[in-house]
Amino acid sequence: MPFSLIPDRIFRHYSHVTPALLRQLEIRLLLCDLDYTLAPRSTAVPDSRLRAWLADCQEAGVTVMILSNNRSVRRVETFCAGLGIRYVGHAGKPGTRGFREAMGDTPPEHTAMLGDKLLTDVLGARRAGVLALMVEPLGGPAGAWNHVLHGLQRPFKWIAKRRCGKI
Repeated sequence: MPFSLIPDRIFRHYSHVTPALLRQLEIRLLLCDLDYTLAPRSTAVPDSRLRAWLADCQEAGVTVMILSNNRSVRRVETFCAGLGIRYVGHAGKPGTRGFREAMGDTPPEHTAMLGDKLLTDVLGARRAGVLALMVEPLGGPAGAWNHVLHGLQRPFKWIAKRRCGKI
């Protein structure tokens, strides 16, 4: 099982992960973290920008699914209600159980994980053998612990940006 904290690509915002890019990468299933990736934790329901992005992905033939470690099933259910997308809560990232459950019959080489944290989203993606995509946290890191985590991520993000020629 691979151990790497270097994401394959880094984006400023989830909307920069375009359906055209996903098609180019031959991604058919995009697993997304919820909090700080698609919306700040304080946002209870998806906004129109997220709804439009999800519709664009669906139109391009990319299935988007939420893969969240969120302890509150209600949080994930409320957010996903009416979106027409499935989710796996209590996913146990960086473990692979949630990834396997979410992926079903979609092979790893056609799956990507989009998240904001190295120790859960990127490491979990690596362990599951899927493309690891990272975004800057929406709403910024909240609380002292998240500030520490995001500070510790900087060197790994720098390496990823350098590999992609963005530095």
